[in-house]
Order: sequence, then C-alpha cells, then structure tokens
Amino acid sequence: MTSRHATTTLWRPVGPKELDLVRELDWRAWPPRLPEQPIFYPVLNEDYAIRIARDWNVKHDGAGFVTRFEVESDFLRRYPVQQAGGRTILELWVPAEELDDLNAHIVGKIDLVHEFR
Repeated sequence: MTSRHATTTLWRPVGPKELDLVRELDWRAWPPRLPEQPIFYPVLNEDYAIRIARDWNVKHDGAGFVTRFEVESDFLRRYPVQQAGGRTILELWVPAEELDDLNAHIVGKIDLVHEFR
C-alpha cells in the first residue's frame, strides 16, 4: 500500500492471545491494553523482536510471533526512542490511552513475519 506520508517500520513480538485479537481486528489495529499493561511497546528492529518472541513468549505462552507494521513517521516523532538494554534494544513507549491514535496512523496491515513454538 502506498501512502503520501513517510512511514517507519516497527515490529511487535506477541503471544497467541494477542495475535488472535489482531486477527479479529482484520490485521489493521492493536487491541486495547489490559489494566496491567499501561504501555504498548513496539520495537525498532526485527532481531530484538525475534529474541523476545522466541525466548520469552514461547516460554510463557507456548508460542511466540513477530509482527511487522508501518506507522506514519511524523506521528511517531512524539515518542522518543527508548534504549531498553544494549544499543540495539530500542523500543517506543506508547501510553495505553494513546493506542487508538497510534492505530489510526498505521499504514496498511499488520504482517505476521515469524512464528516460534
């Protein structure tokens, strides 16, 4: 899908339950956060997302998945890049109450790119 706006590629590692919710939303939006999830954390590189899905989601949920999606770059400028560990462990911290706004700036569909069991 083409957009008149520049986009930024983000990745999100998810477990089976969140993946099912994304599927129910026709791969176009992220579901609302649960009360114990005040922040939505998309990550800025695929390797980091793979490590989380493979090493954390599989252990806790029995399966892990990596999704990829595009968001309008101008919109994302409001969220400073957070370094959550090593220099390649980069993520955005989107407050749960702003998730609908982020969803409105997704360009195209959310793609499932890796699966681990």
